[in-house]
Amino acid sequence: MSAAVQAKPQSRLLLSGNDAIARGVWEAGTKVAAAYPGTPSTEILESLSLYPDLYAEWSVNEKVALEVAIGGSMSGARSFCAMKHVGLNVASDAFMTVTVAGVVGGLVIAVADDVGMSSSQNEQDSRFWGRFAHVPVLEPADSQEAYEMAKYAFELSEAYNTPVILRLTTRVCHVKAVVEVGERLPGVISGFKSDARRWVMTPANAKGQIPAQIAREAKLQALGEASPLNWLDAGSDRRVGFVTSGPAFMHVRESFPDAPILKLGLTYPVPVALVEKLAAQVDHVVVVEETEPLIEQELKAAGLSKIHGKDLLPRLGELTPNILIPAIKTFLGDPIPPTTTYPKIDPFPRPPTMCAACPHMGVYYSLARMRKKVQISGDIGCYTLGAGHPWNALDSTISMGASMGIALGMDKARSEETKDKAVVAVIGDSTFLHMGMQGMLDIVYNRGNVTTLILDNRTTGMTGGQNHAGTGKGLKGDDTPRVDFVKLVEALGVAPERIRKIDPYQLPVVFKTITEEINTPGPSVIITDRPCVLSEFYEKIKPYEVIDEDCTGCGNCINVGCPAITVKRSEDKLRPDGKVNELKFTTIDTAMCTGCHMCVDSCGPKAIVFAKPRVAAE
Repeated sequence: MSAAVQAKPQSRLLLSGNDAIARGVWEAGTKVAAAYPGTPSTEILESLSLYPDLYAEWSVNEKVALEVAIGGSMSGARSFCAMKHVGLNVASDAFMTVTVAGVVGGLVIAVADDVGMSSSQNEQDSRFWGRFAHVPVLEPADSQEAYEMAKYAFELSEAYNTPVILRLTTRVCHVKAVVEVGERLPGVISGFKSDARRWVMTPANAKGQIPAQIAREAKLQALGEASPLNWLDAGSDRRVGFVTSGPAFMHVRESFPDAPILKLGLTYPVPVALVEKLAAQVDHVVVVEETEPLIEQELKAAGLSKIHGKDLLPRLGELTPNILIPAIKTFLGDPIPPTTTYPKIDPFPRPPTMCAACPHMGVYYSLARMRKKVQISGDIGCYTLGAGHPWNALDSTISMGASMGIALGMDKARSEETKDKAVVAVIGDSTFLHMGMQGMLDIVYNRGNVTTLILDNRTTGMTGGQNHAGTGKGLKGDDTPRVDFVKLVEALGVAPERIRKIDPYQLPVVFKTITEEINTPGPSVIITDRPCVLSEFYEKIKPYEVIDEDCTGCGNCINVGCPAITVKRSEDKLRPDGKVNELKFTTIDTAMCTGCHMCVDSCGPKAIVFAKPRVAAE
């Protein structure tokens, strides 16, 4: 068990922000927790699942996760769900309605924004959901605040009959700090009480709830002005004062230690009166917020003058000292302090790629060989890397589950240039269950001429290998029913003879199967069946090596994309025909190779064989 689980009351623990939130949620007496994994929020539920006396699950998507938490709250249990920023887009339908209905047990939604887009397709600011849905937003700046705000969020939720958003960023989620923790409160479930006027959200019933929602926001506004989560550090340099929140506060304090700073922990509703108090003490007010100018716009709309923000600072990425200092110094007319310079280094590029023996490589190797004949719609997951070198085998990646809907649109909007091209959708097993089934049904229902590749590697790979309904394992590794993708796809309407299950390591079979299906009109599905090499289901076999004398340097094995295969120069080595090979040979790192044999199928001269056992030196 983790150190956090074993902790005694009032312990000091080294915790990431995600671990600290889990600790705070547990101590708050939470009984129900659900999430769908997504960087940077994934570890919250993984950590929370280690604690006793609560129910925690991986849900099939964020909407379902929030609905599970809403059901727990309606039953009088403190309930929690976690997701990354794009996950709240998926959950927004349920979210926007529960903000009208309110809560019974406290309901807290942790939303992690990927500021800087380290692993996301966009950079959106989840604080806008607070204004959109009229709910409070809390923003911790470090692990200690993450822990404390997670606990307080449940109190706030129950006191004001509202869901509460706990807005995080990647830096808060992943940076570790010492946290003072305490004991768990007894979790109490009061039980569900039927109340159709409240819980049955017909238009007539929902209209009756709106006045209470509006009144609640006014009360929250007053709370923000008096909350100890919002506090002013007077400072001594009166030329500029800062309004900031979250980890940006840490950057501001480091960059300008003598400046007045209004630190906001409860960022929506915006405490306008507190900002007016700061503005009365300084020449200029600069709002430092990641990423959108939400607070800045609220203050300007309230009529405050001398407000600056995105006129000085960027809207993209973190506002670290190297960004803040030159921007503010230039604005004040101060000299910009010299920065440390380092020799320019031009490192060898290391783009992200798939793991050695990744079962997705065989699919993309085959698709790359037929690239001129197909349009390929991709999705969100490890297999998004198929867009990169050496495959270059994706034409689009938009959002979770979008591959099939986009593929159907491509099919229905053919031009003279694309009328003879096949349309292929590529999606992973977890993503298919998350939001792909509806797209599959739509292809069948609307008679789309699309071949869908479901890449089943028995894990949610991109976020670290979490279980899902297709793995046969639950959040805690317990055995669960495993989805049969063949039966599921058939139930969605695909003809049984158009459903093919293949081993992605068998390159000739992969190429032949894809070719057959794209040349046959109508919906078809190809399901690959090999586990992720990093999962518990993978079984490594004997590695391979290259016989130098037989290698012609053709590069076919390199095109598979396996990182265990590299190029080595050997200009003085003769080819079998007696000529000097001035190009290259390949070699296999036997320590990395797992024996998948995809490179063997690609090798014309059969220069790749099982590696000989190494004899230890005496």
